[in-house]
Amino acid sequence: MRYVAAYLLAVLGGNEAPTSKDLKKILDSVGIETDDERLNKVISELNGKNIEDVIAQGKTAANSPIIHRFPHAAEAEEKKEEKKEESEESDDDMGFGLFD
Repeated sequence: MRYVAAYLLAVLGGNEAPTSKDLKKILDSVGIETDDERLNKVISELNGKNIEDVIAQGKTAANSPIIHRFPHAAEAEEKKEEKKEESEESDDDMGFGLFD
């Protein structure tokens, strides 16, 4: 995400075709180290595309159920709920309540 964010910042700043050097400069300014392979992947995927169109496509995809787009998100959500239930149960086992 950091590379996409840097790319978007560069485009919003008026640079319609940011290079890896441009993105590195943005990321370095906030102390983020770069992975050249990932950086070049983002540039190759977004270069030459209209950012507004890419964002619009993302919004359309966002309307699909999250489970289909990100299967791991459903698993993470289930684990969160399990932990929440466990923590609630552990409070009950203490032998006293707030108003006892």
